[in-house]
Formats: sequence, C-alpha cells, structure tokens
Amino acid sequence: MLIVGRIGKPHGLRGEVTVEVRTDEPEARFAPGAVLSTEPGATPRTGLPRGARASTPEPAATPEPGVAYEVPDALTIEAARWHQGRMLVAFEGVLDRETAEALRGTLLGVDSASVAAPEDPEEFHDHQLVGLAVVTPAGEHLGEVVKIDHAPASDLLVLRRTQGGTALIPFVKAIVPEVDLAGRRVVVDPPAGLLDL
Repeated sequence: MLIVGRIGKPHGLRGEVTVEVRTDEPEARFAPGAVLSTEPGATPRTGLPRGARASTPEPAATPEPGVAYEVPDALTIEAARWHQGRMLVAFEGVLDRETAEALRGTLLGVDSASVAAPEDPEEFHDHQLVGLAVVTPAGEHLGEVVKIDHAPASDLLVLRRTQGGTALIPFVKAIVPEVDLAGRRVVVDPPAGLLDL
C-alpha cells in the first residue's frame, strides 16, 4: 500500500476531517469517488457502535460512550477542498464530528501496484525503498530500510540496524549516493557519528 495521507482532526460538525497529504498528486488521489484503503489494524477509537461502518450510506447511529469504533477497510471520498493550506475531506457515511474524530490518525493509501513509477530516475515511492538492504560504499551491511519518515527538511530513511535498534538517515544525495532497486540495496555514506544518534 502506498500511503497518500493521514487523517487529522475533525473540521466542523458535519464529518469533515483535515488530511496530512503525503502525495504529489492530491487532486487525483482525493478526487470525489476515489476509494482509499485504510491502514490495516488501525487503533480502534470510541465512536460508532461495534460493527458499524463509517462508509455506509445510512446515517451514522448515535454512538454509545466507550464503545469501540472499527475503522473500515476503505473510505470513499465524497468531497475534498483546500482551506488555509490544509486539505479538508468529507468521506461518504461520515456525517458527524464524533465519527470524524474516530478516524483521526488513520493512514490512507492506494494499491502500490496501480501507481506508475516516477519519471525522474532520482525519485522513488516509499514502497520501493522499504525492505532494501542498507550498505556502505565498502559493502558493509548496516541493516534494512523499514520505513520512510517525511520530515520538513528532508525525507529520512528509517534503518533497522543489524546489531539492533534504529537509525535515521537523511535521504539526500550526499549521504545516499546510490539506490539500486534491481540489486535491492541502498548505498549510504554516513558522516561520522550519524548512526550513533
């Protein structure tokens, strides 16, 4: 699954939510009628009664306090718009603030097999990098890429180190001179001390 966004806080009383956009094509990904997968195993939250789905067209039932809400496997975009630099999204069947609140933190994605590879050879989708071996220019195995963090300054490769623990590696050409998708590896040339942080 290719992550295209993360649901944030509710906006207003009618079920709209803010979305932290994680795609270069938000207008295409969040177009009305688009169906987005939700992260499997998303944390249940209080909201609709157990078994009720936010994506059902019927009006949401009044939630009982303390009853767990199950995030559906997919959400359908009803409407999306930009407001003060933020993407606001309304999903089908999410009709009130309480249901919208229950979706907070849910990751939204599309099937990575349906996404075309970037035209720029120096650009990569997250799913292309996760699982690659991380090696030094001398060939020393450091670990494996387990995740990509999208920080404001630069993207970060999250490295699961061979000897345990994790390290963050800025995904910039000076530190990551080579990405070999065919060889299933990333070459990193970290400055002294970077992996010790």
